[in-house]
Amino acid sequence: MPLMKFARLSLLLLIAACSKEPPQAPPPPVKVGVVALQAQPVALTTELVGRTTPYLMSEVRPQVAGIVKARLFEEGSLVKAGDVLYQIEPAPFQATVNEAQAALANAQATVAAARLKSERFADLVKIDAVARQDADDAQATYRQSVANVAQQKAALESAQIQLRFTKITAPISGRIGRSAVTAGALVGVNQTDALATIRALDPVYVDMNQSSASLLRLKRMLGSGQVDPGATEVSLRLEDGTVYGHTGQLKFSEVAVDQETGSVTLRATFPNPDEVLLPGMYVQAIVNEAVEPRGILAPQQGIMRDAKGNAVALVVDADNKVAQRAVETSRAIGNTWLIAKGLAAGDRLIVEGVEKTRAGAVVEPLDVSKTFAGAKPEASPGEPPAASATDSTSAKPAASPEAPAAAEKK
Repeated sequence: MPLMKFARLSLLLLIAACSKEPPQAPPPPVKVGVVALQAQPVALTTELVGRTTPYLMSEVRPQVAGIVKARLFEEGSLVKAGDVLYQIEPAPFQATVNEAQAALANAQATVAAARLKSERFADLVKIDAVARQDADDAQATYRQSVANVAQQKAALESAQIQLRFTKITAPISGRIGRSAVTAGALVGVNQTDALATIRALDPVYVDMNQSSASLLRLKRMLGSGQVDPGATEVSLRLEDGTVYGHTGQLKFSEVAVDQETGSVTLRATFPNPDEVLLPGMYVQAIVNEAVEPRGILAPQQGIMRDAKGNAVALVVDADNKVAQRAVETSRAIGNTWLIAKGLAAGDRLIVEGVEKTRAGAVVEPLDVSKTFAGAKPEASPGEPPAASATDSTSAKPAASPEAPAAAEKK
């Protein structure tokens, strides 16, 4: 009996020994994709809403009243300064000129006779052949005749000017719009409606409005030396989303703030050889404000929010250990954020596999910088450089990233 108990005990020990598994090895580190951040010059740009206005604009109005005899231009065509646009019936004005010419000839004939009489009486008064009063009267008559000639010359010149005004000419060169009158229409000097409008479209103005708060923020940054002054170049995005093929130059900034809108008007000049830009067109203007010499651009995939809604990022240190950083962003450019605080050049930012790790974990970093090299938009003709930060007036300045929430709780 004791022998059987001993056999059972031995069997149980053998089964227990066989059921024990060897100790498991620790799991390998999680692989994550990282991007090494670098400092680089970043152009700080502002996207402003703008409207195009003609470089020159002239409303054609008559300077004399009369009947329009002919319209001498084609609507929508290009006209040059001095081209005759309308012809007003000239007959009444020509008659006035003829009348003034006849009056002048009569005054000139009268002055000749008055001059001879004045000279003759001046000689006779010396020998007391005529009264001195008669000589004085002859001299006054002569002077009145001379003045009458000058008056008739002025009347003739005025009549000739009125006759010239019957030909309504283009005051500027540009493209003329539709005509408001046709042949046979009666036009007047003080009429409110223009006969036609001429607009010079090359170059063309773009008027933009920038908030005074944004302007003050830029001036503070420039005054502190944080950024360098930017270029005066301006690029445009048209209503259909395409980029305008020519860059413009910032020419003017209003010296006062609009009390109703709290904005300052900026004006840029753009070449318009193909007349793509038409007056009144809505555009998005991208203005180069300044350049941050050592800006840090971080892919948006690497910026998250914690449980409190604050922007955070996970970086890998020299020991391949994950550390969490609180960051501040100033503005977005393409698929990246311009970092204000929290990240520095040389930091390895986790952009892939963020959800697989946490602060304090050891990871295996894989460099995916080439994959995210295209995060910055490629510059098209007329667009700002790839490394340019755009601050839109429709968004809050220095907004926090709107990245998907991937809160990491410790």
